[in-house]
Amino acid sequence: MLLLTDPKDKETVLAVYLNQRWWPVEDVVKTADPSRDGLISVQTFGERIVLFVLNYIIFGMLEGSSANDAFFLPHSATECAKILWRNGEAVAFYSVKMKGSLCDGTTSQCYMLPVLDTIFVRRKYRRGGLGMKMLHDFCQSFMAEDALGISCPISAAMYQVCQKFLQTYPEEQKRLWEVEAPGDWSQRVNIWLKIQMESSPSGKAEVGSCMETTQTIKPRQSDVDQMYKGVEYIPGVGKVAGDATEKKDDTAAARTLNSQGPEQEDLEQGAGNTQQCKGFRKKTVLVGGKATKQFRVIP
Repeated sequence: MLLLTDPKDKETVLAVYLNQRWWPVEDVVKTADPSRDGLISVQTFGERIVLFVLNYIIFGMLEGSSANDAFFLPHSATECAKILWRNGEAVAFYSVKMKGSLCDGTTSQCYMLPVLDTIFVRRKYRRGGLGMKMLHDFCQSFMAEDALGISCPISAAMYQVCQKFLQTYPEEQKRLWEVEAPGDWSQRVNIWLKIQMESSPSGKAEVGSCMETTQTIKPRQSDVDQMYKGVEYIPGVGKVAGDATEKKDDTAAARTLNSQGPEQEDLEQGAGNTQQCKGFRKKTVLVGGKATKQFRVIP
């Protein structure tokens, strides 16, 4: 595949060379097939090209913001992904690391749960509920799983989507975790719990209600001790960065719990499942948040 860029701005892609001719970028992500509507699994070679253009060119070079978004590495040829089509145009996508799949090509470690690895919504289609639509589809695709992950670090925009989603679907609050590969209990943080702690650092009641949803999961004490430990992420083409800030937030949250006395010690036992994964790949980003991931996307 060849890219034609603006001589004055190498980051601006003007056209893509495919099938012995040049195509405007917008034409590559359009289809005349009326059956393409909604979320459709990526299976054909043509769909792989559309996924690449959405991720690497549109998100990575044209619409991504280096200040807010997470960069993703190009997806592999076997990446499990879905593209969201609307009115004949590819407007969003998300990809998943399947349970049992290798974390990367340099390790024998495998993911211990399904992980939403990358997610992206084109700028002009944001604020229309597409992020929630894809997150709901992800959860519905793995109804038999007790735990589902979202690659960390999670962008601020994605956290907003998660908060709205979990308020709308409270039954999912105990299933969604921010995960660091391969997703052991010591590498997970319950997303709903984290949202509650950050919105009300000293709110004992709010943290308590969140913990009730995770009480049935009994982590090892050693996992609890690691629960608020900062994790540094190293993505390939994309992932990585503001972990220092997350470290500080997690430490503050841990102090808040420890200062609550006996009641809060019980809560720690119910929630001691922490941090997630993106060290091998990237940061989940939705709409306008750019992070660095191992495959260069995003609400």
